[in-house]
Amino acid sequence: MTEQKHPDLEFEHDDFEFATLEDELRVDELCQSLLYRFYQHLQTRGLEAQEASDLAFCADYYLRDYLLDFARQNVVRPKPGIVRRFAASWFITRTLDPEIEVLEQHLRAIKELYRFLHEQHYISAEELAVIEDEADQSDYYRQRIENFLAISGDGYLSWEAECPLKGDF
Repeated sequence: MTEQKHPDLEFEHDDFEFATLEDELRVDELCQSLLYRFYQHLQTRGLEAQEASDLAFCADYYLRDYLLDFARQNVVRPKPGIVRRFAASWFITRTLDPEIEVLEQHLRAIKELYRFLHEQHYISAEELAVIEDEADQSDYYRQRIENFLAISGDGYLSWEAECPLKGDF
């Protein structure tokens, strides 16, 4: 994809790369700015402030806790499988009482965030389609939650092996 700069956004794809702690702190600040603009975007699309805030909160959890801190990924270079791992394993294992309704709210926020990034020319239509497909697999994620909650004995390893938390993205 050709690097394009949106007139309202003041960063490039490489700005979201990080290797050092200083880089990571800088990227975290960029993400905060991006999330604020995402929140504003949602409101200009007609969402009430509370709904926009709820979606921005869910997007923040995905971006900064999962994508940056855990997966160590560039926000504007999504890789296939990144949302699936979030929804099918990471969210479930990091939530005290995982519920599909809560996960679906996070997935809605993720789709909206990536649509916003696509509109800003940060991701391609193909990348967006992959993200949306992964985010739309609610039946699979519901089953993953049910299976997780039913784990007994040493069943976690086989459950986790189906959609490993770690690995190449």
